Amino acid sequence: MGGGAHSGRIVKRTMGSACRSFLSSRFLSRREVLRVGGLAGFGLSLPGVLRAREIAVAPKADGNLAATFGKAKHVIVLYLHGGHPQQETFDPKPEGPAELRGEFGAIASSLAGVQVSELLPRTATIMHKLATVRSMSHRHTDHVIASMPALTGHPHPPEKDKLGDFPPSPTDYPPHGAVLSAIRPAQGGLPTWMRVGPLMRRMNGTVLHGQSPGLLGNRHASFVVDQELLPADVRIEAVQPIADLTELRLTARLDLLKQVDRQQRLIDQSAGVRTFDEYYQRAFNLIGSAATHKAFRLADESPEMRARYGKTEFGQRCLLARRLAEAGVPMTYVSYCHTPAGSWDTHSNHFPQMKKSLAPTFDSAFTALVNDLDERGMLDETLVIAMAEFGRTPQINKSGGRDHWPFVYSVAFAGAGIRAGTVYGSSDSAAAYPASDPRGPADFCATVYHLLGVPPDTAIHDQQGRPHNIIIGEPIAPILA
Repeated sequence: MGGGAHSGRIVKRTMGSACRSFLSSRFLSRREVLRVGGLAGFGLSLPGVLRAREIAVAPKADGNLAATFGKAKHVIVLYLHGGHPQQETFDPKPEGPAELRGEFGAIASSLAGVQVSELLPRTATIMHKLATVRSMSHRHTDHVIASMPALTGHPHPPEKDKLGDFPPSPTDYPPHGAVLSAIRPAQGGLPTWMRVGPLMRRMNGTVLHGQSPGLLGNRHASFVVDQELLPADVRIEAVQPIADLTELRLTARLDLLKQVDRQQRLIDQSAGVRTFDEYYQRAFNLIGSAATHKAFRLADESPEMRARYGKTEFGQRCLLARRLAEAGVPMTYVSYCHTPAGSWDTHSNHFPQMKKSLAPTFDSAFTALVNDLDERGMLDETLVIAMAEFGRTPQINKSGGRDHWPFVYSVAFAGAGIRAGTVYGSSDSAAAYPASDPRGPADFCATVYHLLGVPPDTAIHDQQGRPHNIIIGEPIAPILA
């Protein structure tokens, strides 16, 4: 760290004229009106609820964004499924009342005047490398539904809000990785996007939305590595030949497909069959790719490097994500889901879980990833994001937990095109609602697309050939270099 804290930019604008259209164009539901009364004792007022409505109608960005367009050659998304608490991560409120503040305090960071939770001592040392948005906000309180706008920028239609858990649909909007697969697929046998860790689900098995290629079709689905990565001699089974799927059998399958195609026997078959064959071809290319094989050799890393990321599954997933970026994979999603020590969905026993498992695991892995990329000269072209579908409630419930809270939460960025040492937006004194510069998932996703070099007017086409605009928000210009 050298000589103390770094100077940086704390960008906060009051909820004034820039957000009047946001406030005036949103109406309160009966449930939200009732919520005001329930939280009034903690200073959470009607304006606070108004500020928490869906996506802000943000002003057009000032200045020229051309310098950061397309800066990210690789993106690594660390998805903290369940929702990390803003209060115990990037937006502590040490002066708040104990019933909101909780057990933990705040510590100074490498960025002058900026504190983080005492649970993140390593992250505190790299805040000068990050841009943190403390004013993310939307209205969806259900994991399944909230993950859709978080990962795609497109919320479900309002009529679906009360459906509860329901499966993803082939008409859903796709996430960034699937869009890249459609408009700019990786070359050389590399996958365009990978998912490291299990498919994110509710405890009842319902798959979180925003993970599938949706309207683009399954040929643009991700490849997944979902296995234990901790063993010293780990071998990634996703690219290892197995007994009934040898290269010979793969080749025979491809030859058969070519014969069938020549005889036009698939003319009347469904798009799903053709989609499967395209996905099969991609899988064959992946297995045959020397670059992929090298990237997956996690056991090649030194014991010291593996320990640096943390002797946890999440830590090793982050290390694998770095190797995938090094190999040229454009987009990797790393999930931090349910673990034997708990999950981010801390409805009970929140503080012990945060102290013993959740925070230290994230702190080690996130810091190691950012510093490792920086030391290798990769951070300038690799975008790292730590995010979730929402945050956690200001109030601590009767079970010692924090519940779902989308009305304000924090997202951290590092790397390609990011203005290091920036804190954008702010929450109120209870970390309950935006106090300045509210931004929604559409703006978050637009920022990622901008850094990936995807023009704002880009359209994708569904399997019926119909066009769909994918970018409906504005890049968060103040966090861009």
